[in-house]
Amino acid sequence: MAGPTFVPAVFYKDPMAAIEWLQRVFQFEVAALITDPQGKLAHSELTFRGGGLNVGGEWEGAIVGPARMRSPATVEGINTQFVRIHMDEGIDAHCEHARAQGANVTDGPEDQFYGSRTYRVVDPEGHVWNFSQDVGVVSGEEIEKATGLKIHTSLEAARS
Repeated sequence: MAGPTFVPAVFYKDPMAAIEWLQRVFQFEVAALITDPQGKLAHSELTFRGGGLNVGGEWEGAIVGPARMRSPATVEGINTQFVRIHMDEGIDAHCEHARAQGANVTDGPEDQFYGSRTYRVVDPEGHVWNFSQDVGVVSGEEIEKATGLKIHTSLEAARS
């Protein structure tokens, strides 16, 4: 059975606590946890509604050259990405569950001009989670009119 095409990885100071939080608050499921002889997390695979996620601890080393993996909590809350999760249904109930579990819901759920309903959470170590559900179909022309932005379908078109 093939897995998701993309599997983002997020890094935490305390990855085991993060996994517990993701299970309790967002209802992620653990597919695999690999630990070293001291019980420290070596690798994890989590799933949510067909999507995949790796959660790891902070590290650096020769695996990816000079790259160093850090939690936003280590680098003054700086994020270089956020995790966007598309839901087919149930976004309001999902948000209410997250709130009831103590999640820091920073936005929404709110309908967006581009046809999605979204809500956002900042987790205990500072990662940003963006949940969205399609609630309408909005044309590219309507988006351009509402925002003043131009939608392109290629890099070449955007540069011309």
